[in-house]
Amino acid sequence: MTTENIPKDLLYSKDHEWIKLDGDLATIGITHHAQSELGDIVYVELPEIDDEISEGDTIGTIEAVKTVADIYAPLSGTVVDVNAELEDDSTCMNTSPYEDGWIAVIKINSNTYPTDLLTSEQYLKLIE
Repeated sequence: MTTENIPKDLLYSKDHEWIKLDGDLATIGITHHAQSELGDIVYVELPEIDDEISEGDTIGTIEAVKTVADIYAPLSGTVVDVNAELEDDSTCMNTSPYEDGWIAVIKINSNTYPTDLLTSEQYLKLIE
């Protein structure tokens, strides 16, 4: 795995989700490593807008040709947006996991900021 597949401006979970913070909003998706391990993604079940989620909750699933994987919430909050494009074309999770393949935007609960997220360097060590 090369560092260009792990953008430095994002945070990462040990469950292979990436997190882009913008104030109290967090856009999440799966990492390049996760999509390469899954193989060709054929379907994504997304969370619902206004879902209240807690860190570690299963918020959706990804179906690939070979397997099905859960999507875990890397932080607690309320789902305020989902990438509905994934319902029609989930392949962008394979081709563009950090741009077009985002999954959801979560408004972070002000009293539950995530503490165990990894930097790009820490995530690279995790998957090596």
